[in-house]
Amino acid sequence: MITFANKKYFKDINMKNQDENLLADIVSLAKRRGFIFPGSEIYGGLAGAFDYGPIGTILKQNIKNSWWQKFVATRQDLYGLDTAILMNEKVWQASGHVLGFNDPLVECKKCHHRFRADQVAGKKCPDCGGELSAPKQFNMMFQTAVGPVAETGNTTYLRPETAQGMFVNFKNILDTMHPKLPFGLAQIGKAFRNEITPKDFLFRSREFEQMEIEYFIKETDWPKQFDYWKDEMLEWMEEIGLDMTKVFEEEVPPEKLAHYSKKTLDFVFDFPFGREELYGLAYRGDFDLKNHAKASGENLEYLDSETNERFYPHTIEPTFGVDRTFLALLASAYSVDDLGGEKRIFLKFKPALAPVKAAVFPLLRNKPELVKKAEAVFHDLKVFNPYMVFDDNGNIGKRYRRQDEIGTPFCVTIDFDTLKDDTVTVRHRDSGQQERIAIKKLAGFLQEKL
Repeated sequence: MITFANKKYFKDINMKNQDENLLADIVSLAKRRGFIFPGSEIYGGLAGAFDYGPIGTILKQNIKNSWWQKFVATRQDLYGLDTAILMNEKVWQASGHVLGFNDPLVECKKCHHRFRADQVAGKKCPDCGGELSAPKQFNMMFQTAVGPVAETGNTTYLRPETAQGMFVNFKNILDTMHPKLPFGLAQIGKAFRNEITPKDFLFRSREFEQMEIEYFIKETDWPKQFDYWKDEMLEWMEEIGLDMTKVFEEEVPPEKLAHYSKKTLDFVFDFPFGREELYGLAYRGDFDLKNHAKASGENLEYLDSETNERFYPHTIEPTFGVDRTFLALLASAYSVDDLGGEKRIFLKFKPALAPVKAAVFPLLRNKPELVKKAEAVFHDLKVFNPYMVFDDNGNIGKRYRRQDEIGTPFCVTIDFDTLKDDTVTVRHRDSGQQERIAIKKLAGFLQEKL
């Protein structure tokens, strides 16, 4: 079990309020049950880097599938893309990232630890009490080289956001898909930021995944479209099972807006470490298309076939972080109750998001007839839904607890009565209640619940 006396596993977790025990419990469960592993763990780890384990990988994919289903697959006005992580350096010059993608950095003159200036109170180092330097600007993009290092003109960056890949493909979409306004581009992909102080588990890391939409509109429509996308984002949060009592809206004041934004709304969430940004909704105006047209020399205007007018569409940008969604789901689903006189920890995922839909057990692993029957039921259910597991390790109580901790909605036990009447015991995760169901009706029962 990971504890905070054993913080070498998660060096960048910032424990700072009364909910620190909850975060510690979530982190412990995440590693113990195969959700999240520290990156490069056998070499001591790397701050701000994490690996998704077998169970976490499925949950992460379920999040992305749900998002894609709602915002792309079921709509006719959204086009999916998968753009390159490495782009021409001129992209980041035109977008303003080379000059403007900075955080204020201060360094302790004694221990040389570095901090974001806006997250340190006073002029003393929070680690050793030494004097902090004056703030200086630190560009958060990871710089790399394409081709032999000695060559000139080969500098590029790991993308700090997925948005620019969509903007630079705007003309390609016009030429190939011939869309009419309003329409949008969407993609899910990795982004990278050289954070000064990665912290709070998955919340602020150097490598993360985004789900972003750039929705192109007429300028006069932006207030209506902004409100529409706000409602769509809230609806999806509820659909996936976020605790909506912990979700709040905060409009970003003008002095804190990003260089491209004319209005931004942050959706913030009460994480165990405090209220922090979960998603963003920005009105980017026509900043990006205009800048890329000017810098590239390409015509990125939209031709309205009805009015014969050419103009730069304006953009509404809903942005979702996959990893922050993952963390918010863990915080929302993490539950503790008393079941059968014992403390129980379980993840109350919505069945559609649960990594494992059902677990199949033989009551006893040393009874071949029970194991054979359980394996047959398991394989039949696996055809119906691939996210089933077979578990015969330990006694039945330990198996229940293990499945509860990964959020499995149903456990199916094959016992001696099964051999007589072809019925099984189905246990419900949330209540712990059990019922007998005929094997021939089992797939239909699960399909209805899942």
